[in-house]
Amino acid sequence: MTNPVFDQIKKDISENDVVLYMKGTKTMPQCGFSGVVAQVLERLGIEDYKDVNVLADPLVREGIKEFANWPTIPQLYIKGEFVGGCDIVREMFQSGELAAMLDAKGVSYKKAS
Repeated sequence: MTNPVFDQIKKDISENDVVLYMKGTKTMPQCGFSGVVAQVLERLGIEDYKDVNVLADPLVREGIKEFANWPTIPQLYIKGEFVGGCDIVREMFQSGELAAMLDAKGVSYKKAS
């Protein structure tokens, strides 16, 4: 028996280079942690990413936690790979590790000059 929520998550992360499961939307985050990750992506010049508002669907909100075996939201995926939540994404951004990951996966972004 398949799980329709997992099927949708798999579809989202396979069809989009960058997917952010968050509370709210990229233009109107509804939690500070989601807002931080959206700002990191904005600072990297990644604007064309899929944002999934978990507040709109309780099944997705719980399903994404189970799918990634990660208890919190936001959750960032790059090229189908789970990256992490707010603290991990912020640390990776500050250390340059996130930019290196984007390079390695062939995702275009605004490189610092």
